[in-house]
Amino acid sequence: MRRLPLRRLVTLATLAVVGAATLGSTAACGDDSEGGSSSPVTLRLGYFPNITHAPAVVGVEKGIFAEKLGANVKLDPKTFNAGPAAIEAVFSGALDATYIGPNPTVNAFSKSKGEAVRVISGAASGGVALVVKPGITGVQDLKGKKIATPQLGNTQDVAIRYWLKQQGLKTTKEGGGDVKIVPQENAQTVETFNSGGIDGAWVPEPFVSRLVNAGGKVLVDERDLWPDKKFVITNLLVSTKFLKAHPDVVQKLVDGQVAANEFVNTKPDEAQQAISDAIGKITGKPLDLKLIKQAWPTLEFTNDPISSSLKAGLDHAVDVDLTEPVDLKGLYDLKYLNNALKAQGKPEVVQP
Repeated sequence: MRRLPLRRLVTLATLAVVGAATLGSTAACGDDSEGGSSSPVTLRLGYFPNITHAPAVVGVEKGIFAEKLGANVKLDPKTFNAGPAAIEAVFSGALDATYIGPNPTVNAFSKSKGEAVRVISGAASGGVALVVKPGITGVQDLKGKKIATPQLGNTQDVAIRYWLKQQGLKTTKEGGGDVKIVPQENAQTVETFNSGGIDGAWVPEPFVSRLVNAGGKVLVDERDLWPDKKFVITNLLVSTKFLKAHPDVVQKLVDGQVAANEFVNTKPDEAQQAISDAIGKITGKPLDLKLIKQAWPTLEFTNDPISSSLKAGLDHAVDVDLTEPVDLKGLYDLKYLNNALKAQGKPEVVQP
């Protein structure tokens, strides 16, 4: 048997090592050249069991997200009752994306110095009002009254304080001033309204409808305070860490959001039933279908995050001394949304 020269043997050995290393590197990268991953991925998605999060509730309940994400992505839905808790879960690494309101969105972006989160889609607009006792007929009757909001500094709390200031009425964080603002859990509001503990509340649906059914009347529909009656109540936010690691999964998530909104808007009766059923599974008590139908017309389910209203809401919060100015540059990354909309022949949303 003919022996190969030593130099030839060394060359062959070197090529074998380089080839093996290249193959191993390629395998480890999977589909990273296309921003994907060949390994199974878990997407932990947060949302609230509420009508204002209808696209999320329906998307999970009807299997829309699971279908769009595909077999290689495991959807792990998690429910929350308050924005700060959802944001804390994102910060701690326990949550990858979440449906959430504008104020927690701004707070998360500000707290992380613009590093931790990005808004990738809208979800819902509207569905907020000031409901008061029948004897209150105008803003002049609010002086000396107690009005509830869900939480000090939350989206609705900012809205009423700014509106009252525009009407010449003062409020304080401590509950003083011309109108006494009383932050309390939405679940308590109907009870305190009936007992006389409060004279009204600036709240989201379905609590607006619950208060109306308890004898209240709408004094201010917040839609009337915004251009074209549109303002963000819910948007979809993702952690930048997950976005950078799995942009392909984020695209599929947004595809699911667009599909869920399409379902909600084109099949309202089926969507409303799905929301009632899903909330029953999560909380142990289905949301009354009649209540959902009553609240439905006050909401618009839109993929547009209505960034102008979020910025205006921040300005309002600064104006009533509830926060400091925040530079929102870089908050929105709408290319995934526009990819999804373009694929369906729908108008794209302008990147702020």
